Amino acid sequence: MKRVNKKIIKKEVKKKKIGKWLYWSPRILSILFLLFLALFSLDIFDGCNDFFTCLLGLFMHNIPVLILAVLLWISWKRELIGAIVFALAGLLYIAQLLFNSAMDGFQWYYLVWSLQIAGPAFVVAFLWYLNWKRK
Repeated sequence: MKRVNKKIIKKEVKKKKIGKWLYWSPRILSILFLLFLALFSLDIFDGCNDFFTCLLGLFMHNIPVLILAVLLWISWKRELIGAIVFALAGLLYIAQLLFNSAMDGFQWYYLVWSLQIAGPAFVVAFLWYLNWKRK
């Protein structure tokens, strides 16, 4: 009887570790994803002459990051919102890239190119969904 109790206790400890991992992984990866997106705004300093022009350009480049940061704050307790938001962000990026490339002529490598941004967004959305499903 003691062996059965030890096995049950070990399973409960494993579930708690998986639960902790599943709780924190979408949150940490969301923050890392937002930092990754914010890195792309640093190209504004290349051709910047005036401080206020640089500040305005940096703000304009980071509007999607700021919107996603606010939605991350909302989805911290409501995981389904995080799943929907990050999935829509990935789809929106793919749609925008395909729309802009339609003017220049569609190339197949644009789809692979879009997965550099949309791929991590879809992974984060899936983790948010798993976290919501577990609750």
